[in-house]
Amino acid sequence: MATKEAARAKNATGKPGKGEKPEKEKLLPRLRRKYPALDHIIRANKAFTERYGNHYAAAITYFSVLSVIPILMVAFAIVGLVLRGNQVVINQITSGIDRSVPPGLNELVTDIVETATESAGGLGIIGLAIALYAGIGWMTNLRDALTAQWGQEKKQIPIVTRTLNDFAALLGLGLALLVSFALAAAGSGLGAKLLELADLEGQPWTALLRGTTILLSLAANMLVFLWVIARLPREKVELRSAVKGAVITSVGFVLLQQLATFYLGAVSEKPSFAVFGPVLGLLVFANLVSRFLLFVTAWTATAKENQSGVIAPPVPVTIRPQVHVRRGPNPVSTAGLLGIGGLIGAGLTWLRKR
Repeated sequence: MATKEAARAKNATGKPGKGEKPEKEKLLPRLRRKYPALDHIIRANKAFTERYGNHYAAAITYFSVLSVIPILMVAFAIVGLVLRGNQVVINQITSGIDRSVPPGLNELVTDIVETATESAGGLGIIGLAIALYAGIGWMTNLRDALTAQWGQEKKQIPIVTRTLNDFAALLGLGLALLVSFALAAAGSGLGAKLLELADLEGQPWTALLRGTTILLSLAANMLVFLWVIARLPREKVELRSAVKGAVITSVGFVLLQQLATFYLGAVSEKPSFAVFGPVLGLLVFANLVSRFLLFVTAWTATAKENQSGVIAPPVPVTIRPQVHVRRGPNPVSTAGLLGIGGLIGAGLTWLRKR
């Protein structure tokens, strides 16, 4: 009987009845209050979904596969023209690119680089036009995606101005990647030369050299991703606000390389891999990197230090009703007014008869 009364009281008021224990709070809200890092990840995932992160990642993946071959060919054709005769530097840059892609894609990238370097100056206007079209399309989608994840308003920019800005950003990113690859490769080659000259080859110096090379590669990647997250959006943000995101992206990029390596190793034994393997591997790797980069950007944008655009709640308003009492005429005043009205009427009648 007491249980029925408690339930009836709860249904009537919406609160637990007398003698009934309150319901336990749901697990997820309690964990979000207890662990701010978990709350930050959930907020970032919500922002990533609401700002069409998956759709933008798909667009970036498409243009990445479409543009990677012509861009690499044009880039290394230019490198071959500029550094003609300096095969050491070209080999260092090639080695850096080779370490930046999963092992399943090494042969594809190496063939593209060798072909472009040997045919430097022979690509022609058509090859350059295709590379520019694909590269600018890729950069436009990347910048729009990063702008959306930062929660910035998409503004209408004249097509000529937007194309020139995206072309400049493409050149800047290409130069930053070349410097990153060259630093990573030069660090390894220079360290090996120094060990050889000092006659310190072997353990533990070789292991120390490998560790230093990995740290140098991570630092180079961090600088590139820092520039991507903070400078590629249409409205640039402060570099300080993107440092954590750049570090996470740099480490995550290395982990994604390993994941893509395991995937390519698992499917390499299938007969269809010989035909579609490199393209499928490039698709998977580009999509993983795109999603991860956009999610980290959303995570960076939803950090508390970057929430300066939150609108503060309005100041509480106090409603104070004011009552004004208007008194009507009393009986004496009413009688006087009626008498005056009668005299005026009688006077008007007498004047009319005259």
